[in-house]
Amino acid sequence: MTTTVTEAEAPPLAPDAAPKPPRKRGKWTPYWLLLPGLLWLLVFFALPMIYQGSTSVQTGSLEEGYKVTWHFATYWDALSEYWPQFLRSVFYAGAATVLCLVLGYPLAYLIAFRAGRWRNLIMILVIAPFFTSFLIRTLAWKTILADGGPVVGALNTLHVLDVTSWLGWTAGDRVLATPLAVVCGLTYNFLPFMILPLYTSLERIDGRLHEAAGDLYARPVTTFRKVTFPLSMPGVVSGTLLTFIPAAGDYVNAELLGSTDTRMIGNVIQTQFLRILDYPTAAALSFILMAAILLMVTFYIRRSGTEDLV
Repeated sequence: MTTTVTEAEAPPLAPDAAPKPPRKRGKWTPYWLLLPGLLWLLVFFALPMIYQGSTSVQTGSLEEGYKVTWHFATYWDALSEYWPQFLRSVFYAGAATVLCLVLGYPLAYLIAFRAGRWRNLIMILVIAPFFTSFLIRTLAWKTILADGGPVVGALNTLHVLDVTSWLGWTAGDRVLATPLAVVCGLTYNFLPFMILPLYTSLERIDGRLHEAAGDLYARPVTTFRKVTFPLSMPGVVSGTLLTFIPAAGDYVNAELLGSTDTRMIGNVIQTQFLRILDYPTAAALSFILMAAILLMVTFYIRRSGTEDLV
């Protein structure tokens, strides 16, 4: 006859057999890991911002020196004088962002779902412009859009320049030094910033969702409208932000491909800093541009209906 020992009758564990409490890790370790990044942001972001903020409320001249007099009227004077350049920058950046989305989404979709073994090659071609400098890429467009070149000749043959001239985007048979040239340069230079987030977002979509939509007799257009595009919204939002924000502050494309009539706010800031040497006005313009972009981005993210960015 066997006897069983109940839990109440079981002998207590020996002191050596008792479970040891888990060893506590250093609670300061995460903060030490964050310290290099925080120092980097402090030295190369926060301190320059503070310095530029103090510069924007100074008065004086380069010969006499500048002093902080809390002259906030500089902001109003700068905005009232250069508001056309602000609006032009937003318009050019918005047009380039829309073109990047229209051109980039089909290519990102192709890479994510249809490229197959050619995916890596296409991705290399997408990022290939980064292998050369921003300046060289922009200068190349001066040759592409040169008067009498093949691109301008083809546009003339197709009578495209007649329409763009009527819209005010080109001047007769000339494309260089026009708004169209500036927008083309912005679109080309920032197109990879649109394609890469879109591809990342589309690649995350489970293919079984497309199969389920097909099983429910959904047409390809309906599947794209109801499944693919809503699930790719994080990539759309990220791509448009990564395109619009640097395009709005860009000055290289307007400087090399445009004219005095296509100057953007970045050109004004660069001129104020390096040529006119009016540092308070340049700093005030920089802060106005930053505040305007921040407001637009905040409104856009809230209206987009997604908080998941890639």
